[in-house]
Amino acid sequence: MLLVVGTVRLPARNLDAARPVMKRMAEASRAEDGCVEYGYAEDVFDSGLIHVKELSTDRDALDRHFAAPHLAEWRAAWAALGIGDRDLRVYEVGEPPPL
Repeated sequence: MLLVVGTVRLPARNLDAARPVMKRMAEASRAEDGCVEYGYAEDVFDSGLIHVKELSTDRDALDRHFAAPHLAEWRAAWAALGIGDRDLRVYEVGEPPPL
């Protein structure tokens, strides 16, 4: 499996406008074949910092995600929302053991 984690930053004043756009992106991503998990979280200490977490079954699923129309729409919204300072990393992970 592939785990994508990281952050994107936007001006805190744009959070209300960004939330529905992020929700559409997450809902469409979660519906993709090979998407195990997809989500955003607002940092409670740093307003405007958004944590990103994606889990895909394999590289093919992640590549399909990167080519999906909703990803292009999300990226097209970045300028208007002031999204920048993007720091995302991909890791290969195995099945987690129970805690």
